[in-house]
Amino acid sequence: MARRAHTNVSAKSKSMSLEEQLGQLFRQKGVTIATAESCTGGLLAGRITDVAGSSAYLVGGVVSYSNDAKIGLLGVNHAALEEFGAVSEEVSRQMARGARERLGSAVGISITGVAGPDGGSAEKPVGLTWIGMSDVKGDRAERFVWESDRAGNREASVQAALKMLIEWAEGQ
Repeated sequence: MARRAHTNVSAKSKSMSLEEQLGQLFRQKGVTIATAESCTGGLLAGRITDVAGSSAYLVGGVVSYSNDAKIGLLGVNHAALEEFGAVSEEVSRQMARGARERLGSAVGISITGVAGPDGGSAEKPVGLTWIGMSDVKGDRAERFVWESDRAGNREASVQAALKMLIEWAEGQ
């Protein structure tokens, strides 16, 4: 069963999409985002940029599908990839931190997972996703296991990441 991010939203914001809620909050708070995506291939950044004016809070994003890209573009430690694998808490934290630090944003968010339909194992099944977040206070990651097809797993990951960003911004 997947853990779902919860957020307190006003009645007005319930009619808004998650990316619109995120945009409103990030503009109000004057904070910025950087993304690091693997299995979602830029879908999160695409959703954020669906909102006009998103350049006020989205600094940029990195699609780091290969381990070499994770290392070279985000500064993920090669040893962490060897020990834990690309789909892990440690790597998701490092991806988020690398995006935040290298792109100079208030918060970095990362998504790494096994979207499917292939690539799963007993230890890391299809649908397993780690979403990492990093800000000046530290790094954290949350584990999800989605039970859908490739498109559904990618979409669920983006939805969860948007909710996590909204929660973060509400706390600022």
